[in-house]
Amino acid sequence: MSSGVINGVSQPALTVANPQTSEKAVNPLNPKGIKPCCACPDTKAARDDCFLRYGHSVEEHGEQARKCEDLVSQHRACMAQLGFKI
Repeated sequence: MSSGVINGVSQPALTVANPQTSEKAVNPLNPKGIKPCCACPDTKAARDDCFLRYGHSVEEHGEQARKCEDLVSQHRACMAQLGFKI
């Protein structure tokens, strides 16, 4: 935050919003208000990498897509720990 005086007039302090957080996301499980898009980066990256390699849907990509099921479960569990309902 910064505040100052411009032309003899006191200016209010400026705050810079953190794009990774949101007041709407604040809850007892997520006191920092981390947005869903920024939550659980490690499990999200592993899940996304698996999707790129093997596909996200058995119907569309065949049995190889099942390799991602555990990573999806881990990411969902991480999101649930922060109070997100997915």
